[in-house]
Amino acid sequence: MGGRHIRYTDVEDFELPQERSINGRRVFYGESFREMDVCIVFGDVLDFLGQLPDNFAALIVTSPPYNIGKPYEERREFQEYMKWQEEVVKECVRILKSDGSLCWEVGNYVEEGEVFPLDVYFYPIFKKLGLKLRNRIIWHFGHGLHARKRFSGRYETILWFTKSDNYTFNLDAVRVPQKYPGKRAYKGPRRGEPTCNPLGKNPSDVWEILLEDWEHELWYIPNVKANHPEKTPHPAQFPIELVERLVLALTNEGDWVIDPFAGVGSSIVAALINRRKAAGADIVKRYCDIAFQRVLDALNGNLKRRPLGRPVYEPRGEKIARPPPEWLVKKLHDFVQS
Repeated sequence: MGGRHIRYTDVEDFELPQERSINGRRVFYGESFREMDVCIVFGDVLDFLGQLPDNFAALIVTSPPYNIGKPYEERREFQEYMKWQEEVVKECVRILKSDGSLCWEVGNYVEEGEVFPLDVYFYPIFKKLGLKLRNRIIWHFGHGLHARKRFSGRYETILWFTKSDNYTFNLDAVRVPQKYPGKRAYKGPRRGEPTCNPLGKNPSDVWEILLEDWEHELWYIPNVKANHPEKTPHPAQFPIELVERLVLALTNEGDWVIDPFAGVGSSIVAALINRRKAAGADIVKRYCDIAFQRVLDALNGNLKRRPLGRPVYEPRGEKIARPPPEWLVKKLHDFVQS
C-alpha cells in the first residue's frame, strides 16, 4: 500500500471532551451527544442513537460493518448480526424526521465462498418499519480485491428510503452537465427551441462517474485506496463525494445529518462543508480522533479531498498502462510452438 500515501497516521490521542469554535462553527468531541454544529461521539451506536430526540435528523447516511472480520468489527453469526442491525435501524427510524431520508450503503457478506447481498437482507427490515424505497443506487468502483473463484466485486449499493411521500429532494443542487446540450425540438409548438434544462440533467442511480445520469442507477466514484487524497488508516473508508451528493440532494442548509457508524468522519465532513449540522459515533477511539482532526482541518481549510464531480483518472501513455513486453514474448513463443 505504501505508508507515504496514508494520511492521519500520527493523529493526536485527544483527551475527552474537546470543544472548539472555528469560523463560527462549534465542534464537540466526547462520549455523549451535545447539540452543536458538529458532534463526534466515542461510544456504542445504540447508546449514541438513544441520546437523540425523535424526529431529529433530516438525513441518516451510513455504511454499517459488513460482518466480514475487518479490524474494527467483531464478526458475529449472520442471524445475530442482522438482529443487531435491526435494533440500530429501529432507532434510526425513530430519530428520522417525517420528511427525512435514510441512506444505507452496504456491500456483500461472504461466508465460505458464498455471497450474501446485504441490501437484500436489509430491505425487509426497512419495509417492516414503514419506510419507502426511492432508489437502489449502485456505486461502482474500479479497484478492489481480486477474487479467484468468482468474478471480482466492483460495486456496492445504497438503499435510499424516505419516511413519507413528503420528502426533501433538491434536484437542481446535484444536476450534471447535459450529454447533448444543443438538442432542439424537431416538431410541435416548441420546434427549433432547446429541449434540455440549462441547469443540467438529473444524475443517475447507477453512479458510473459523477458526471453521468441518475436513470442508470450506477455511480462510478473511486473508492479510497492507497493513492486517494483522502486515505486514512481506516480499512473500509468511503469517499466524501459519495455522501456529498446525498447531502446536497436530500437536505437543506442547517439540517442535521447523522452517521451511526461514523468511522473516520467522511459523512460528517460532507455535511459540514455544505453547511449542514452533523453528528456520528464510532467505538474505535483512533477513528474518532481522525474524524475530529479531519473536521478541524475542514474548518481551517486544510482538508485534502477529491473534489465533487472530478472525472475519474484514466492513465494515458504511462508505462503501467501498456502490456509488459514479457506478455508479447510469451504470446510469440506460444504461437511458434502451436
